[in-house]
Amino acid sequence: MKDSIAERMLLYQRNNGGWPQPGGNAIDYNKTLPESLKATLLAEKNNLDATIDDQATTREITTLVSTYKKTHNLAYLQAAERGINYLLTAQNLAGGWGQFYPDTSSYRKHITFNDNAMMDVMWLMKSISERVNDFEIVDKTLIPGAQVAVEKGISCILKTQFIQKGKLTVWGAQHDRKTLLPAKARAFELASLSGSESVGIVRFLMAVDNPSPEIKKAINAAVAWLDASKIVGIKTQDIVDATQPKGKDRIVVADPNSTVWARFYDLETNKPFFTGRDSVPRATLAEIENERRVGYAYYGTWPAKLLSTEYPNWVQKWGR
Repeated sequence: MKDSIAERMLLYQRNNGGWPQPGGNAIDYNKTLPESLKATLLAEKNNLDATIDDQATTREITTLVSTYKKTHNLAYLQAAERGINYLLTAQNLAGGWGQFYPDTSSYRKHITFNDNAMMDVMWLMKSISERVNDFEIVDKTLIPGAQVAVEKGISCILKTQFIQKGKLTVWGAQHDRKTLLPAKARAFELASLSGSESVGIVRFLMAVDNPSPEIKKAINAAVAWLDASKIVGIKTQDIVDATQPKGKDRIVVADPNSTVWARFYDLETNKPFFTGRDSVPRATLAEIENERRVGYAYYGTWPAKLLSTEYPNWVQKWGR
């Protein structure tokens, strides 16, 4: 039995086992592929552009495994297992995953927490190692590798947690794979502490059973930093503005009932900053170009549920 979405995933899979993100956008597998594109994809099988950005590769593996359970089409399970082996190979010496592998050009080689890329891989490896979420059906020989990958990944997370003046804080969106320090990615993504990606990392650490003292310390320090870094009394608001290129803008307005966090905080001062495509950090959102203001999430409520509910529940279960 065949599944149309799974069949398209097979076409896009590279020979190294990973999946690409053509044009930097997630693949829409609901779209029917013209014959010309099918021929192109077959010709591109050896391309070295596989990535974990925006759930690429992890999404396909998860979908193919669940689809195999419904269809019993062995090709889907085998493709998923090749994808798992690709991810195991892509883990670097520090225990992290770069945004791309084997492409190590520019920032693609950095340990990538951005948009939860590495954490998506960690959750998948955890499912394999624990034989849950449909992964009980994959080749049992993959389990030891997944277990080691999780252990190495946790070690990498603990080592990359930024120490500021002797005090543990949180993580950057990406870290240098050798120095393990926060690193720059795109022009508007400078080395910083993240009010967004750090949340996904903490959530994973909180899912570890019988957490070690080191894991507890990391969680407690990160939560304390996130709580101290909240910004009370403002929110962002999208407005119509005919003077702007696309007729809209995003502004910061007062709201006594609102609590937000910045995406980027300075590594030394913990002050929020905002950067446009000129790579110059600025103190306010209004100072960067409109295209970035409306096209990127510089403010958000990412840690809200973590602080209000998830962390207290974790403390109740495991203690501090």
